Amino acid sequence: MHDVKMDALEESFEAIERQDEDVAELREELGRMKARMDAQAVAGARPALSGAKAEGSAFVESYLRKGLESGVELKALSGASDAAGGYAVPEEIDAAIERTLTAISPIRAIANVVKVGSAGYRKLVTSGGTPSGWVSEVAARPETDTPVFTEIAPPFGELYANPAASQAMLDDAAFDVEAWLASEIATEFAREEGAAFVGGSGVNRPKGFLQAPVSGALDGVRPLGTLQFVNSGAAGAFAAANPQDRLIDLVQALRPPYRQGAVFVMNSSTAAGIRKFKTADGAFLWQPGLVSGQPDTLLGYPVVEAEDMPDVAVDSLSIAFGNFKAGYLIAERAETQILRDPYTHKPFVHFYATKRVGGQVVNSEAIKLMRFAA
Repeated sequence: MHDVKMDALEESFEAIERQDEDVAELREELGRMKARMDAQAVAGARPALSGAKAEGSAFVESYLRKGLESGVELKALSGASDAAGGYAVPEEIDAAIERTLTAISPIRAIANVVKVGSAGYRKLVTSGGTPSGWVSEVAARPETDTPVFTEIAPPFGELYANPAASQAMLDDAAFDVEAWLASEIATEFAREEGAAFVGGSGVNRPKGFLQAPVSGALDGVRPLGTLQFVNSGAAGAFAAANPQDRLIDLVQALRPPYRQGAVFVMNSSTAAGIRKFKTADGAFLWQPGLVSGQPDTLLGYPVVEAEDMPDVAVDSLSIAFGNFKAGYLIAERAETQILRDPYTHKPFVHFYATKRVGGQVVNSEAIKLMRFAA
């Protein structure tokens, strides 16, 4: 009797539990239905893309299923404009800064360069040599003349540059600003001193060899320090007939001891005219260098192109020929000094660069000039 009652009670509890499970499942289903309805409501509130249609439309059939883009407006990210994504595309700056090449005079490469340890430099040059004579075995030996000493003191000048850069620029730039500034200073100093070696006035700078006194007198007749010139045969031009003969006269005006190591010096414009000279049999006087690093030659001597040499004009000294190792002296105190100054004009950092250099003709017999005059 008790067992029958207990079975009925258990069945009633099981029925209640099944009802609770059914209610829970019903609630879950209602929750899912509500979520779908909310999603549909949000989708309905969002503006549709132009051309986008409901399922089964041309957008679905053509683009989504077949990949056909005709008649479909596409919205894509792009770096072509800032708003479409260009803001997010980083810009790359090349670390190598290109610059126009500067014509640097090569006089330093062919002259005599000395390092000095003080502000001034002196060089002694003898003139006249030591005379001698023939005598018999028992004849008297009279006193001969003594060489005359002349002191050469090349005028010095100081090159300087003082560029500035902000500290933020030095910190944030995509390239090495300090190294770039140092390279720019070195190039500018080379250009400035090269121009001074050719035509410098000698006032707070080297004295160029074209600023030396000139004369048509031969060696041993003209004063020490005066350069000899040879006329071209026409005012502001070469002679109309056999212009190459004047170049031969220029070469032969230089005495044989100095011809070993002698070079022609002229600018590109003058060289262009000379390259067209031919001999009577049609051969060019100008011989281009056939090996890399070998200079062009004129009458067998190397040609050095220095853009600081003047163009051909009336009475211009546009061509030089000589042994510059013996004839022109360059004296420099030391290498370029660069002082980094971050304190004077904050927030700017100054790079103060200086170089002391001097130059002058020391042997006027070793360099000859061509003057374009009749």
